[in-house]
Amino acid sequence: MYPITYVTDCFDGNARARLSTRIGALFGQVPTIVAADGPDPESFAALTLLDCLQSLDLLGEDGHPTITLLNIAPRDGIWPNGVPFCFFWYGKHLVASTFNARVLSLVRRELGIDHVQVTDIRTAVTAAGFDTADVEKIADTQFRSLWYLPLLAKWVADGRPVPAVETTVPQVRDGEPVVTVVDNFGNCKLDRRLNLTFGKTLPVAQRNDDGSTTIVDVTCYPHLTAVPRNAPGIVPGSSGNGFTELVIRGASAADAFGLQPGDTALEAVSENVA
Repeated sequence: MYPITYVTDCFDGNARARLSTRIGALFGQVPTIVAADGPDPESFAALTLLDCLQSLDLLGEDGHPTITLLNIAPRDGIWPNGVPFCFFWYGKHLVASTFNARVLSLVRRELGIDHVQVTDIRTAVTAAGFDTADVEKIADTQFRSLWYLPLLAKWVADGRPVPAVETTVPQVRDGEPVVTVVDNFGNCKLDRRLNLTFGKTLPVAQRNDDGSTTIVDVTCYPHLTAVPRNAPGIVPGSSGNGFTELVIRGASAADAFGLQPGDTALEAVSENVA
């Protein structure tokens, strides 16, 4: 049995119940469902996927194979019924995901996963032997991440042939660093690692209640405990490959600076990008 993690923007109670029951029936165990919520679910999903895969490097231990499912599928009008689904392997670990360039951007940049296997629902379900009525039902449903994505993961995990086209993951151009995740402490995780000079400052954009922005010079520190209590700091964080975090030791940096996922946090720091 595979440990299964499902990161999805369909996370209300009704959706969780259906996803858990269906995956439990298919795999014999229920998944851990992670809500990709907030104003920028794509950036949350991108960092979470990277962190999940990097956590599998167990430093000498021989871990079990895992399955990670990921669904961020806005109906943006580009695809007939939402973006297609794809899969790839990270060592012995399977990822089945929506083919979303931004969601896959960090595993592309940090892990070198630049090609994935993209599937067409009708083609894949027909090849699996479903009758025409069921093929159309699965392809046309609003909840494809319930009816199709778990099937795709099961087929690939079981070694069954799935029609797919190897496709390049589009490269997303990096702009200024943005907040991807605000953790439960209010620390603001950025989408990359910066070349920090400890003791020096970087300019942080603080959003004020009146809609104005104030630039605050925040000192860089080597780790959280070096930041003075109740003071802001910029530190190498726990996500990604030491991705940078804006923190306040003992308080919420997100609240103090008015930041949320998707916001540009730092000003004019391109030369600091590692």
